[in-house]
Amino acid sequence: MSARIDTASHNPSITIDATISTTDKNAHYPHLFEPLDLGFTTLKNRVVMGSMHTGLEDRFYNYGKLAAYFAERAKGGAAMMITGGISPNREGWLLPAGGTMNSKMDVRNHQKITKAAHKYDSKMIMQILHSGRYGYHPFVVSASPIKSPISPFKPRKMSIKNIEQTVNDFARSARLAKQAGYDGVEIMGSEGYLLNQFLSRHVNKRTDDYGGDIHNRMKFAVDVVKAVRAEAGEDFIILFRLSVIDLVTDGNIMDEVITVAKALEAAGVTIINTGIGWHEARVPTIVTSVPRAAFVDFTSEIKKHVSIPVMAANRINMPDTAENIIASGQADLVQMARPFLADPNWVNKAKNGEVDRINTCIACNQACLDHTFENKRSTCLVNPQACYETELVYKKVKKPKNVAVIGGGVAGMSAAHVAALRGHNVTLFEAKDILGGQFNYAKVIPGKEEFFETIRYYINELAHLGVEVKLNTKVDKALLEAGNFHHVIVATGVVPRCLKGKLEGTDLPQVMSYAELLSGQKSVGNTVAVIGAGGIGFDVSEYLTANHGQALDELGAEVLKDPTYRPKAQSVSEWREEWGVTADPDYQTEGGLIETGDITPVRQVYLIQRTKGRLGSGLNKTSGWVHRAHVKSHGVIQVSGAQYEKITNEGIWITNNQGQSQLLRVDSVVVCAGQESVVELMPNVGDAPDAQYHLIGGAKLAAELDAKRAIRDGAEVAAGI
Repeated sequence: MSARIDTASHNPSITIDATISTTDKNAHYPHLFEPLDLGFTTLKNRVVMGSMHTGLEDRFYNYGKLAAYFAERAKGGAAMMITGGISPNREGWLLPAGGTMNSKMDVRNHQKITKAAHKYDSKMIMQILHSGRYGYHPFVVSASPIKSPISPFKPRKMSIKNIEQTVNDFARSARLAKQAGYDGVEIMGSEGYLLNQFLSRHVNKRTDDYGGDIHNRMKFAVDVVKAVRAEAGEDFIILFRLSVIDLVTDGNIMDEVITVAKALEAAGVTIINTGIGWHEARVPTIVTSVPRAAFVDFTSEIKKHVSIPVMAANRINMPDTAENIIASGQADLVQMARPFLADPNWVNKAKNGEVDRINTCIACNQACLDHTFENKRSTCLVNPQACYETELVYKKVKKPKNVAVIGGGVAGMSAAHVAALRGHNVTLFEAKDILGGQFNYAKVIPGKEEFFETIRYYINELAHLGVEVKLNTKVDKALLEAGNFHHVIVATGVVPRCLKGKLEGTDLPQVMSYAELLSGQKSVGNTVAVIGAGGIGFDVSEYLTANHGQALDELGAEVLKDPTYRPKAQSVSEWREEWGVTADPDYQTEGGLIETGDITPVRQVYLIQRTKGRLGSGLNKTSGWVHRAHVKSHGVIQVSGAQYEKITNEGIWITNNQGQSQLLRVDSVVVCAGQESVVELMPNVGDAPDAQYHLIGGAKLAAELDAKRAIRDGAEVAAGI
């Protein structure tokens, strides 16, 4: 594949040739590893690390850490990387005193990043992001004075003078970015940020030259591109992240998106990147339940109408998916953001055919986006080193020690992995016949199929590093003493909290723990009461009501022990029907929204909690609303403020929040009332004097299942021994 640039004008005229030379053709993913010639520069492959706001961008003293973060991904093979959003001015801040590029001091800080990337032949792009009404500060501005649902501040309507000055600010940021060594900039025009606010009728209610039809609404964005191209010159990459489907009321139709794409090409954009949905959209776009590559057909529709490269994005996390997108001609590049948090070496592993060793992004959002919206530094649930490259360091040891890890859940596997990576002699003991711990329950929840990948990753890494894994092994003091271990890491995890002796009827055969249900030990009837409305209660309710996925009593629990097995995930068409997203790539419905399909849940479920108030209030910020929407749309009856009286063969008796005794007639009861730590292996003071003991994960704290903390616990302890 090749490209040609017409350098006589501001418009990159790129011709794509779909043929691939056999010279240096990658044996595993030939299309993914074909260079892309942009005329004035060449991308060494088709994989781009997309923009993620880590929190490190906002303070100058963190730019050394940010440089190390990008260096790891550049070393790992990414052809091009895009920074988190950098504001062109104060009004564009995401947060007060957020990251900017508007002075010589900023240039010096950013040079640390570009030098780190260029050391490994990776192109470095700075994203210029003006937050508009999404900013979390009192200076916010927008196309119209309409408050957003995700910021407490009402924006001021931008005057024409203000708009023109902001165009100049974008151009100045691009010029300074070039001085800092960046190969280009990405202009953020999607996800509901300022330029998207002007592009869409959802916010733009103006009647002047910047409002009305799409030709007026796109004027601001087109002027920004023209100014950036004029200021930065021809030998500079300009990406524009274009919202190809808004997923909000009064959003653009595809004809309007195509009109904008053509205008951006004419204005001087080098590559069009894909944006999906606004942050305020009530359609999930990147959570784990969204099928892989669920939106690529919208990117493909844009590609039909422009001659410059287009880049696909959203829920692309494994090489087979990425290769198929390029090979089928749906896009010229693939952008992945969170997968580079999970594994900085994603590209090199794919290039070398080591797909089974990729630490796959499971799209949980718990340590990346959730942290961003809580004003914390981002990291990654499955890779705690992400954004902590200079602090959580896995140094090779000079004198290997014998390390025992007790427990094969994610905390134990994380500890064993890092200890072995550093050169220690590691033995991992697991009482059951399968590794994965609580992840084995999570992975069978419809929409959480990606959790299989984490278990697969650890199994393969432990084998690759020579960790001795002993399944079906109950550890005792004698075994540990015989092993001559210097360190014993106790990661025995948790067990479901038992209500026997606390609630009459819990010994009845129709009563079970979530572990018994999700491991296939027990099955349920057509009506079910779920006791406990935390994260596990919601997961169980989704498991019991979803129309996709296979029940364990149909599969047989044994199949879940096969590390190569993957359950059939919800199809893109089924998912779109459920969430009201058009199936037509050339959609003419505003924002690409349609009526949601009727849902007939497979069971009637009651989800019960003792505390009063909304169920699911403690779920994660960026994904909790998706779970709440699921249980609502699937007819789950939510009961708060209930006191449990007893369970009988008729069902479960509760005292409702009006103080009345009530029978819920159900066939089965599933208990999701928390967990208890398994800690009997921790020695008393004076025991096993030759070994140092460490307690991690659920064994250390069982308050609420927290894989993020468990994996980090394991890594930190192993990094320190």
